[in-house]
Amino acid sequence: MSHRLRIGVLRGGPSNEYEVSLNSGAAVLSALRDRFEDQYQARDIFIDRNGTWHIDGIAVLPQDAIHKIDVAFNALHGKYGEDGKLQSFFEIHGMPFTGSGSLGSAVGMNKALAKKVLKDHGIKSPYHTEIPSAEIAGDIDALARRLFHSVILPAVVKPATSGSSVGVSIVRAYGEFPAALKEAALHSDIVMIEEYIQGIEATCGVIEGFRGQELYALPVIEIKPAAHFFDYEAKYGGKSEEIIPARFADQTKKEIEELAQKVHRALGLRHYSRSDFIIHPRRGIYVLEVNTLPGLTKESLIPKALRAVGSDIHELVQHVIELAEKIKR
Repeated sequence: MSHRLRIGVLRGGPSNEYEVSLNSGAAVLSALRDRFEDQYQARDIFIDRNGTWHIDGIAVLPQDAIHKIDVAFNALHGKYGEDGKLQSFFEIHGMPFTGSGSLGSAVGMNKALAKKVLKDHGIKSPYHTEIPSAEIAGDIDALARRLFHSVILPAVVKPATSGSSVGVSIVRAYGEFPAALKEAALHSDIVMIEEYIQGIEATCGVIEGFRGQELYALPVIEIKPAAHFFDYEAKYGGKSEEIIPARFADQTKKEIEELAQKVHRALGLRHYSRSDFIIHPRRGIYVLEVNTLPGLTKESLIPKALRAVGSDIHELVQHVIELAEKIKR
């Protein structure tokens, strides 16, 4: 048998999206072993909550682990795996890897910084203000009073650097500010207070070089969360209705697809990404945030969108591995 490319699938990690990452990585490993045994040798690289790497259950140093693989498939989410740190490590060691590079990852993960870039490119996102988490540890009642008098309620309170809607709250009354601020501060050094835009939620994924297109837009997905917004439980607990294709007018779907492509390019992302939107009936479409490493679990939206166009996670996994390989050539 000819040499099989060794694909290290990284999953787990020290972030609060540990469980989602385990499941995304398991889906990738399953795809590799189900259909590509003759082409790839899948290696499960588990990173525990303390940041220790393991291969085949044995703890290894990161620099030793990468000598045992040819391409890294990054299935981590959140802190460390999605914020540019792991990407910088791979870049320094010349290791091909899937997903965005260190700069695009760092910018995309920082919601406040990403908003500035989007604004420079003429892309609308909700108005926001930023509060250092250290300030929240002080006189939180005084801070809550100040915010109550300076922002319009309801408002969204969320960590600037976290994903999967972890730590996100909708504040509808003054008394809800302290708990919301404390929760968001647990997950980031910066907390964002963002205007709440009433509308229909949607998401759209894009894939580079897919099906002969420079940047292929997957079908727009309309989201109807059972709760007030598409929070962690709604995303991964099956507590939402996802309508594919969305029931919007064709022009609206086209605009969302073009915005998802524009966001991907503006932030300098790579391989694939997924952007989330809110559609206000009068004010139009706003970008809420971008996911530089979208989830690949059975409940995740990219796999669902792939199935809607006659594809699946197997095709995506092979495609992004081939994109990563090209970087080394």
